[in-house]
Amino acid sequence: MYDEIFKKIEFYNQNKQVIHKEILEKINKAFDIDFTYNSTTIEGNTLSLIETKAVLEDNIAIGGKSLREIYEVTNNNEAFNYVKNAIQKNENLNEEKIKDIHEIVTKNIFQGGIYRSTDIAISGASFTPPTPNDMYNQLKFFYNDLEENNKKMNPIELSAWTHAEFVRIHPFPDGNGRTARLIMNYQLMQKGLLPINIKVEDRLDYYNTLDKYAVQKDIIPFMNFIANIEEKRIDEINLVIKQQMSSDNI
Repeated sequence: MYDEIFKKIEFYNQNKQVIHKEILEKINKAFDIDFTYNSTTIEGNTLSLIETKAVLEDNIAIGGKSLREIYEVTNNNEAFNYVKNAIQKNENLNEEKIKDIHEIVTKNIFQGGIYRSTDIAISGASFTPPTPNDMYNQLKFFYNDLEENNKKMNPIELSAWTHAEFVRIHPFPDGNGRTARLIMNYQLMQKGLLPINIKVEDRLDYYNTLDKYAVQKDIIPFMNFIANIEEKRIDEINLVIKQQMSSDNI
C-alpha cells in the first residue's frame, strides 16, 4: 500500500551520509522545535513558534506565559530526546517506556506515569474513553497487541494503530495527546522511517481520522493521514540529499 514511501526511505537510508553534518544538525534541530511547538499548541499551549525556539534553544524566559506552558514545551522536547535515546539503544516500545514518556511530558505539572482512576471525556469527540475498570482491561490487550503488532504490521500501520488505540483508551488524566504523538514517532523511527510533525493547521483532519478509528475501528484514514505527512518529510530530506549530491559532483 505504501511501496513508494518505502522506496523513498530506502533511498534516504542509502544516501543520508552525503548530507553535511552541520546541515543535518540544523534540519534535526528545526524539526525538534517545530514538533514541540505543534504538539503543545494542539493541546492549547499559547507559545508561538518563535517563543518555543527561544525557550528550547536560547533558554530565554517568556513574559506573560504561565510556568505550566513553559514546562509543557521543555518537557515535550525532553521526552522526544528520551525517545531518540531509547531507539539508539534498540529498545522496543512497551508499558514501562510509555509511562516514562508520560512522566517526562507532565514533569513539574503533575505526577505522570500513573493511570487515571476517574472517568474522562474528550471535548468534541464522538466517543467516550472507557471507564477505569474497562480501561485497565483494554490496556492489557493494548500492550499484548503492541508486542504482536510490532512483528506483523508495516511501520505506518503500526505507528497509526499505536497512536489511535492509545488515544481511544486515554489511560492518563492529561497529556495523552502529546504522549500519543511521541509514541507514534517512536514506532516510525524504530522501523527506519522519519519522525513526523502533525501541524496545528491540520488538526481538524487529525481529529476526524482519530475519531473515525475510535467509533468505527477504521484505521485506514489515519494511516493515510500519517503516510501523507511521512512522504512529504521524506521528499524534503531527499531533495537535500539530491542537491548535495549534485553540488559534490560539480
